[in-house]
Amino acid sequence: MNVSSQRDGLFIDIHDTLYCSMSSRQQVVKRSLNDSLMTSNRVAAGTGIQGSASNELNRPVGIFLDVNLDLYVTDCLNDRIQLFQPEESNGITVAGSTSLNPTITLRCPTGIALDAERYLFIVDQGNDRIVGSDSDGFRCLVGCDGMGSHSNQLSYPFSLSF
Repeated sequence: MNVSSQRDGLFIDIHDTLYCSMSSRQQVVKRSLNDSLMTSNRVAAGTGIQGSASNELNRPVGIFLDVNLDLYVTDCLNDRIQLFQPEESNGITVAGSTSLNPTITLRCPTGIALDAERYLFIVDQGNDRIVGSDSDGFRCLVGCDGMGSHSNQLSYPFSLSF
């Protein structure tokens, strides 16, 4: 994949498609790893213009794709998690104060993972914590006592995986 900007997140889906988030370009792009020709990257999310509309992003960092090819994007400077369903250019805010069911306020989320039960785990960098969802909404998992260096604190966490 040829990209000429900062790359923040990478993800390979179940069909060997490589996804790359480019925070300075306000986009997530994708390219099939099975394509022998170096074809152009395709836009998976974002318009390339910084914004907060449902089809726009503002510093996309972390990305995660589930088995349905639903793309989850940490939209850092909009303080939200956007869900882009396959072939849809408009995202749905699934976490953050502007979501349909606002159970958590985020501050510059940068990392995201989804488990087998479809629960989200989010690195909330601006709040120095990791939060997770369950059937009751979101709760703090690590770093719940603010920024610091103690065993129950974090300082500028960036990503997570499992």
